[in-house]
Amino acid sequence: MTLLVLGVLLWSVLHFLPVFAPTMRAGFLSKLGEGPYRGLFSLLMFGSIGLMVMGWRSSVAGEELFAGGYSLRHVTYAFILAAIILFGAAKGQSRIRRVIRHPMLTGVIVWGTGHLLVNNDPRSLVLFGGMVVWALISIVGINRRDGAYRPPDPWSWMRELRLLVISVVLYIGLVFAHPYFTGIALF
Repeated sequence: MTLLVLGVLLWSVLHFLPVFAPTMRAGFLSKLGEGPYRGLFSLLMFGSIGLMVMGWRSSVAGEELFAGGYSLRHVTYAFILAAIILFGAAKGQSRIRRVIRHPMLTGVIVWGTGHLLVNNDPRSLVLFGGMVVWALISIVGINRRDGAYRPPDPWSWMRELRLLVISVVLYIGLVFAHPYFTGIALF
């Protein structure tokens, strides 16, 4: 469980740096340069993901914290599809971005909450709960740092439709690939 906690903490601290310590980040950038800074950041991000994966796989699931998790799996499936759509909406001028300022972070919250509905053991609380807390704190911090939100002009309905189709195809692929990268079959 220690590796899992360290992975979530490393992920969070690395992402909090530009939000809550922009001068520290600027100092690292000036000392290292753009390329080396990005390289180090990427290496540390991959390290945090590696720690989370190793921590997850080496931790015992433990007792469930509340009953009924498996019965909520259909709600979780809907949450995950919504999270994937939100992730996609973050990379453009989707109409979703006119309503939701931070679709990717909101997607992490939806993804984590969906997983917590069906996985309510201690290691799931650390991973999914930790990611939800990170996303919530990030949203608050970015809003304070950046001030008032000016929604983008929306793109065409065809691009909206393409986002939806790509999200559904990705969702189907992830459902079938889930046992291979998590070790947990969904069906």
